[in-house]
This record gives sequence, structure tokens and C-alpha cells, in this order.
Amino acid sequence: MLSRKSEVLQVLRVVDIYKHFGGIKAVNGAEFSVKKGEIVALIGPNGAGKTTVFNCITGFIQIDKGRIFFEGEDITNKRPEKIASMGLARTFQIIRLFPKMTVLENMMIAMRDQYEGLHHVFFSRKKMMEKQKEAEEKAIELLEFVGLEAKEDELAMNLSYGQQKLLEIAKTIATDAEFLMFDEPAAGVNLTMLKKISGLLKKLKEQGKTILFVEHNMEFVMNMADKVVVLDHGDEIAIGTPKQIKGNKKVIDAYLGGVQC
Repeated sequence: MLSRKSEVLQVLRVVDIYKHFGGIKAVNGAEFSVKKGEIVALIGPNGAGKTTVFNCITGFIQIDKGRIFFEGEDITNKRPEKIASMGLARTFQIIRLFPKMTVLENMMIAMRDQYEGLHHVFFSRKKMMEKQKEAEEKAIELLEFVGLEAKEDELAMNLSYGQQKLLEIAKTIATDAEFLMFDEPAAGVNLTMLKKISGLLKKLKEQGKTILFVEHNMEFVMNMADKVVVLDHGDEIAIGTPKQIKGNKKVIDAYLGGVQC
């Protein structure tokens, strides 16, 4: 049994979780933890179960067996909105933006709980306007943080793919969550954008955020992660530092095709 102090230090604990779809073992006993302030990468070949683990953690898929704890509280199979309200935010493999709305409008929707909702029903109209103004100022600051300040009035559909990725990251940060989950943040972007995204994640860590991400770009993983968790066909096959993972024979055989990186 972990002490309360250990549970808090380990912001996320995934304990022996299973998720099978008929005869397909999507996740088959994965177990790992993420400490406060860490950047942890979840890697593996296509079909390894990485995104399924993400969906299990965030409540989009219910697990068959095992437990998931966030900040010491059991969140196993809780609804996504409940988990999000606890301070955990994520992106998805497929970018989820409102393409016919502006960049700033997309940000304001991500932040709407900060100036709308039941907890504001007793605010005067003036107070509501003040809250909305504060949210807009914060949204613009976040756009500056990710380098999209010049695009605030641009329709999201007109952004490049890399810029859309940056907007997704900004929207995730806008929730004020302390635990951020990014599903393939480096996928499909050019080298310049890759460096930008890498820099953003490092800045978020410096700000005290905790990060779990899925990624196929091994160079990005090895440069970014404090710890790497490796899955293969639903099974967890290795956990360690990037240096340890580089030299792990199981990882080389399963993920890297026998070629060391």
C-alpha cells in the first residue's frame, strides 16, 4: 500500500489494466506511474495499445480489469468530463477544432467554463463581461505562448497543419489542467514546427506541468522524455530512461526492427 505522500508524488498510477475487444488484447496488463513534473512518453508500434491506454485513463474507454488513480483518487471508468474537471486535459490524434471559427473563438470555447456555467449564475452582467474579458486576455496570452498571436482572427481551417497542432496545444493549456496528455504531438509536422513543439513542452515542464505523451518519432521521444513506457501488442515490455530504452533488446526487436537508435 502506497503512503498518501507517495500517491501525491505519483500524480498518475496505472495499475495492471486490461482492455480486450473480443479476441484482440488492446491493453494487456499495463502498469506505470507518472510523477509530478515529469515528462513521460508512451511508445510502441502501430496497434501496441498506446491510444487505447490514453482513452482508458481519460474515461473514453472503460477498462475490463485494473485500477487507475489520479492524485491519489480512483478514477477507474469515471466519465471523461469528471476526469477533466479534476485537472487532466488531453489532445487527440485527429485534430479537434472548429474549422469555421477563428483561432481566438476556438480558444474561448476551450475556456468557456472559466466565464460561463452554473457557478456564475449569480454574477451581474457587468461581472460576466469582466470575466469574459479576462478569459479573452488569457487566450491571447496563450496564443502568444505558442506563437499564434498573429493568427487570432484567422479561421482555424486556414491554418497550416502544424499551426493547427499548436492551437490544439494552446486549447489544452487553456483548461488550466496541471496534467497534460498529448497524443502524437510531433506527427506530421516539419522540422521547424517539431522544434517549436519540443520547446513548448519543455517550457510547460518548467512551469510545473506534468506531461504524458504518445509518439512515434523516436528522436523527439529520446530528447523530450524523462521516462519511457513501451507497449507491444497490448503488453508492457519495458519502462526506463531514454538511455535504458535505447539499449533494451525487447524494444529494439519489437519497435525498432532490430536497429539501435
